[in-house]
Amino acid sequence: MSNQVADAAGQRERIDAYLERSNLARQSPRVVPLTGDASDRRYYRVLLPDAPSIVLSLYAAPFDLDTLSFANVARLLEQMPVPIPTVLGHAGDLGVLALEDLGDVTLQAHLGAVTPAEHAARYRQAVALIATLQRRGAELESAAYLPYGIAFDVEKLTWEMDFFTKHFIEAYRGVVIGQAAREELHQAFEPLIAELTAEPRVLCHRDYHSRNLMLHHDRLYIIDFQDARMGPDTYDLVSLLRDSYVDLPERTVDELIAYFLALKGETGSEAAFRQRFDAMALQRNLKALGTFGYQTTARRNPVYIQYIPRTLRYVRDNLDHLPRFGRLRELLAAYVEEFR
Repeated sequence: MSNQVADAAGQRERIDAYLERSNLARQSPRVVPLTGDASDRRYYRVLLPDAPSIVLSLYAAPFDLDTLSFANVARLLEQMPVPIPTVLGHAGDLGVLALEDLGDVTLQAHLGAVTPAEHAARYRQAVALIATLQRRGAELESAAYLPYGIAFDVEKLTWEMDFFTKHFIEAYRGVVIGQAAREELHQAFEPLIAELTAEPRVLCHRDYHSRNLMLHHDRLYIIDFQDARMGPDTYDLVSLLRDSYVDLPERTVDELIAYFLALKGETGSEAAFRQRFDAMALQRNLKALGTFGYQTTARRNPVYIQYIPRTLRYVRDNLDHLPRFGRLRELLAAYVEEFR
């Protein structure tokens, strides 16, 4: 039996055990695998004949719900409140978390079937949720919630840039970088990292893009929030508006940035905010390229290759807008021809 088959069989055993334990097995449910994300979690929809379907999230290992990051952050977000899936049950020893089923329509999928006016309205809703996360996140700050104890600090952002070098430049593009050149590139990232970590920190979702926003009952819901942490106020907005999965017209980006600043009562600061936004986008999109390279080469998951050209374009455009990082561009262009 292959490892893949054995893993699938083990997951089904865990699902069946949960269904028995929760008295759902007697309803003869139908279990359907769902497309996963870049994590090691696996997702299944449980279709019930006389009740709403649920989604089972299968973790790679057993967990304690009291310390599970998803549950901890969910408790925080419920107090804001912002729309998130309800936790319906769990079996920590099985590594199973049962969630409200929000359906299959992500913001990314929804955009292909709506008018421009509807498209703009959804994005304004998404931007408004970021403003709520930041405002209520500051009001609810407590050591009881995990995000307030971790941040996009120098160590984290440096790790992400080294991750890009290793998994995109070296592994995906096949470029051999000597130790001296690697250290030079590492140092060239330092001014960008120093600039970002010097900014005041707010609560960040950490992966706030069109595939982590679900449309359910005509309302946007936030998912995949377990890695929330403190970071720049530009971070989630960059994730949404410089999304590797969606092209937004530049005029729309400008309008949504202005809307965000209006919600925060910071109109008139667009020029300065845009400089900070572009710097955050540069770092965020380089990290995304590292993730896509890692998924393709280490995880043998080619689905993310299609999103690399758009992300490369984002990085090139931001380098055009940020001449203060000219040395970084010079070094990156030596390894990535799209940046020349």
